[in-house]
Amino acid sequence: MPERTAPPGPHTIDPRPFRPATRGRRFERGDTVDVTGGNGQPRPDENHPAEHPPAPPTPNPDPDPEHEPARDQGRPDKPEPRDTTDRTEHDRSLAHAGIARTDPPPERPKEPGGGILMGRPFGVPVYVAPSWFLVAALITWVFGGQLDRVLPELGALRYLVSLFFAVAFYASVLVHELAHVIAALRFKLPVRRIQLQFFGGVSEIEKEAETPGREFVLAFVGPLLSLVLAGLFYLALKPVEPGTVPGVLLAGLMISNLIVAIFNLLPGLPLDGGRMLRAVVWKLTGRPMTGTVAAAWVGRALAVSVLIGLPLLNQSGTFGGDRDISGMDTVTDALLAAILAAIIWTGAGNSLRMARLREHLPDLRARTLTRRAVPVQSDTPLSEGLRRANAAGARALVVVDADGTPLSLVREAAIVGVPEHRRPWVPVSELAQDLTDGMRVSAELTGEELLDTLRATPATEYLVVENTGEIYGVLSAADVEKAFVKAMARPT
Repeated sequence: MPERTAPPGPHTIDPRPFRPATRGRRFERGDTVDVTGGNGQPRPDENHPAEHPPAPPTPNPDPDPEHEPARDQGRPDKPEPRDTTDRTEHDRSLAHAGIARTDPPPERPKEPGGGILMGRPFGVPVYVAPSWFLVAALITWVFGGQLDRVLPELGALRYLVSLFFAVAFYASVLVHELAHVIAALRFKLPVRRIQLQFFGGVSEIEKEAETPGREFVLAFVGPLLSLVLAGLFYLALKPVEPGTVPGVLLAGLMISNLIVAIFNLLPGLPLDGGRMLRAVVWKLTGRPMTGTVAAAWVGRALAVSVLIGLPLLNQSGTFGGDRDISGMDTVTDALLAAILAAIIWTGAGNSLRMARLREHLPDLRARTLTRRAVPVQSDTPLSEGLRRANAAGARALVVVDADGTPLSLVREAAIVGVPEHRRPWVPVSELAQDLTDGMRVSAELTGEELLDTLRATPATEYLVVENTGEIYGVLSAADVEKAFVKAMARPT
């Protein structure tokens, strides 16, 4: 059956892979927020200059009121005592909002297996999807009806023989998929899993083949092995007496593997033949995207042909057997044709979206998406930290120790949750998330490598550092999400 290239990283593709846990209004790219008692209007920001200017020096903690009237206007002569009761209520409200300072970093979500794990041949997990049990029941019922006409003496045992046929058939499908897996591993392409489902199996290969020749081989080995299995079952059928249970099973497995091979050789995505067509067009044009577009549209035409042609062929008796063209057989043929056509059409569309994603992934660069950051001490009031950020044209705060070593990141969601009148009394340390190893990313990361790094440690902000260890800025997951969606929306 057709192999499928899995999306970048360990998860299936999601146009919104990074959903930040912000509440209420959040900062927009290109804006800074004035929280020093002004009119609250955004100030223009530079568009990520190559070098970040140093933060302005920390003002005198006890300024002269005559020199800084704006800072002391409306404030008592003596510092207002901190209301511990108010603080307790405030901390409790932050905890209910999911942004309490003591919240641990979010755990990495467990990757869904995709069904029942059956084993790990060649180190690749094999799963049986719940939909397989539905198709196994369908095969048992249909094949059992055929056995009743060929071997009526079996009685109710025909359904046990039919169930054995369903299992043996999907074992052949697994061998087909293992051919893809072995070829992918031979070309050093990582394979996420094999999944047996309603209409066959899927090999999820996490990277594209590097050359059209390898792509052709990777697609062709599956149908080739199905043809080999059909030949082996034919040879095994030779010495077996016709009209017996072994003879019927071997004949059924021979025909089913032959159908699987021929069907998968049809030249349209997501079938193996579509990938072979893609490789040929890629070779002729030199552009893999051109091959994907051609094979995807052929796949959609194939879906329409299956939807219309398969019921007509069955009604005309092309596949043999007595048909009740006005009864249940017609409805069953139409339903199966519709399901099969929908699978082919959807697979072709997914192949196009995946190709567009991979073509635009290099546009995602940590260096260009990073926000300028200002280092602050842990006891710095939030209002003062944001004043420094506005003055420096920055949009993020990094909490550092006395030696300038980064300790934590002030979360954007936490800033939004603090009322403006309380910001002079809330230290930035209360709104910060401690840095973990996974929250430190290189400024040189791009594309798929950047997405994989961020998925490995889900967070709302990440510290971006140079290769020398110097702080470059803060990368917001919301900014990556916007850039991701924008890249996907651009025409190819």
